[in-house]
Amino acid sequence: MTCSLVITTYNWPEALKLVLKSILIQSELPEEVIIADDGSKDDTKKLIESFQSFFPVPLIHSWQEDDGFRAAASRNKAISKVNSEYIVLIDGDMILHKDFIKDHKKNALSGYFIQGGRVLLSKNNTSSLSFFSAKLENRKNTIHCSLLSLIFSTKKDTLKGIKTCNMSFFKNDCLKINGFNEDFVGWGREDSEFIVRFYNNKIHRQTIKFNCIAYHIWHNENSRKFLEENDNILNKTINNKLKWCENGINKYSKE
Repeated sequence: MTCSLVITTYNWPEALKLVLKSILIQSELPEEVIIADDGSKDDTKKLIESFQSFFPVPLIHSWQEDDGFRAAASRNKAISKVNSEYIVLIDGDMILHKDFIKDHKKNALSGYFIQGGRVLLSKNNTSSLSFFSAKLENRKNTIHCSLLSLIFSTKKDTLKGIKTCNMSFFKNDCLKINGFNEDFVGWGREDSEFIVRFYNNKIHRQTIKFNCIAYHIWHNENSRKFLEENDNILNKTINNKLKWCENGINKYSKE
């Protein structure tokens, strides 16, 4: 099964550099890495170009103009460029365990998407990534063990803990629901609404524990200014049992 890694980013090249370094030491590489860039400045472009010169797989920079928080559009544009059957989606502030890609591929299952977890790093820690590191939240998420993963991973269709910072799915399943809903502008709920349409299309959730590990770099919280409006879009999808969004990825198939 072919696999592509899609990374969202916006004006934080220092974090993206750590993420790209963690990809270089993966036990199993993806076929390609696509950066879904929501309008970053030239320093991010220069960083990506510097890695492209020696990166072991194609490293593609998918950029859109900066017009506010438009993660849904940025992801759709990047996913439209994917050449693989399977997509692993992370944010540009997630440092990957060396078996991250291998674990996502190993756990991939037809009719399901994967929700992975994250280890929350402290403000001044971007290098000590073990169970014994100081000031870690949800420390148990650092444990990598396939036996424990078999025991504690679950299949339950809920919205609790849905995060596109560590998620994977089949590309065809994403196209089936027309990708992310670009009516979402500003932070919040675009990931949950995406998953509601998965559920309405009988694409179910696997929550993977003790595999698919990633470490979240500390940062200030995003603005909640658009949250009420975005909640309304989410609730419309839930109440109307929508399986498709009109303002989605299909527009990019014409490019």
